[in-house]
Amino acid sequence: MDFTLEVIPLPVSDIDRARDFYRDKVGFHVDIDQEVMPGMRVVQLTPPGSGCSIALGDTLWESTPGPTPAAGSYQGLQLCVADIKAAHAELTARGLEVSEPQQYAPDDGATFMYFKDPDGNGWAVQEYRRRATEPLHRLLTQQAADS
Repeated sequence: MDFTLEVIPLPVSDIDRARDFYRDKVGFHVDIDQEVMPGMRVVQLTPPGSGCSIALGDTLWESTPGPTPAAGSYQGLQLCVADIKAAHAELTARGLEVSEPQQYAPDDGATFMYFKDPDGNGWAVQEYRRRATEPLHRLLTQQAADS
């Protein structure tokens, strides 16, 4: 059985502000923005090329056991791009405050840049140059055909 990671609930204090930030500054696509049941509004956004989305909602955690995470408490969320310089230029052109790319080693996968959403949830963007010639969706399709 396949288990796919497709949605990550993200704690935010203002759904509209977060939706606008992820749509306008980071370039995510708004898939859903509606009240999915009485009293529960969900905004789901997906990064271009990704199979995993984020979900913003003010009552998302009421249906799951455990503590409710504080807005801004998530750190280390990560996006991957094939060209970090092009991604940096695109994000800064949208007005996103993102760090300069930092190369920790010359190896593929060792260059990162960082940003935070309006609540302080922290993101990393990793350059994985291999994705230019081996997109993840193609690798997953091949893996499924081989099994």
